[in-house]
Amino acid sequence: MSIESFLAVGGENLIDYVTQDGKATAHPGGSPFNVAMALGRQGVDVHYVSPISTDTWGDMLADKLEASGVVLTGGRRPEPTTMARVTVSHGHPSYSFERSGTAERMVSTAFLRARLPAGAKALHTGSLTLTDGADATAWEEICAESFAAGRLVSLDPNVRLSVISDVDGYRARIRRMLTTSHLVKLSDEDLAALFPESAQEDALATLRGQTSARLIVLTRGDVGCTALMGEMRLDLPATPVSDLVDTVGAGDTFTATLLAGLAAQDALGPAALERLTRDQLTALLHCASTAAAINCGRAGCNPPSRAELDAALQ
Repeated sequence: MSIESFLAVGGENLIDYVTQDGKATAHPGGSPFNVAMALGRQGVDVHYVSPISTDTWGDMLADKLEASGVVLTGGRRPEPTTMARVTVSHGHPSYSFERSGTAERMVSTAFLRARLPAGAKALHTGSLTLTDGADATAWEEICAESFAAGRLVSLDPNVRLSVISDVDGYRARIRRMLTTSHLVKLSDEDLAALFPESAQEDALATLRGQTSARLIVLTRGDVGCTALMGEMRLDLPATPVSDLVDTVGAGDTFTATLLAGLAAQDALGPAALERLTRDQLTALLHCASTAAAINCGRAGCNPPSRAELDAALQ
């Protein structure tokens, strides 16, 4: 992809302050931030459109993205960096967040419109960005505008109900955004949080009926994933993780690798998604699962480079 045709990613950037086995470490993170980083490492022309703080933590975040080949179009802000307190138990993280008045939330629809030039072929967002506040409204509006303009919209809710005060309002926003998305990737935990009164298959059927997405991908951790596209359904096993460190960023790495694969096939478009064959989609999902498995063998979100991923696939 060239600078005239790039992929835009926006949403929270933060510091994951991770405590595991009594030891604390700080990692740059945030779901959309991780997706942008993973895309950059795979050689995709990606622009990150959310602002980053000018504090010391913000410097760490900006440096991480730029080192991964990401173009920063969201600028820098004097407000502090969002902090996530992460506790890892048996390989699985739990979270609490400090986001009030932070830099990544200083967006409006007009700001995002200015940072999202016409050359953006696709837009990806999700996660904490959509929980509440004026920033969540701005992201909902810019995604709807992009959808109406024919730009591919990718959504990963990455639900964190424990930090949401208005759960009903949040679910309503996500369901509205499902009608202005072309690609929806979510985990089994996300699906259960959005449709709490339904069994998984019933919830998946409800989601399918409510979304405009051409492609829905449901990840189930070490069980594997399910993809729905038109009348096609694929159920694939997960790539095994030989030495699990933690699962931080695994879903983001999966999402990024799926988007990178679509970009490589010139399929970052609503109509192009529908032309994917079963074999092509199977290969894309296997690649995404392999990248997520590599990430799980490392501390925090540390996605593979294109060369590392190619070597693992061989």
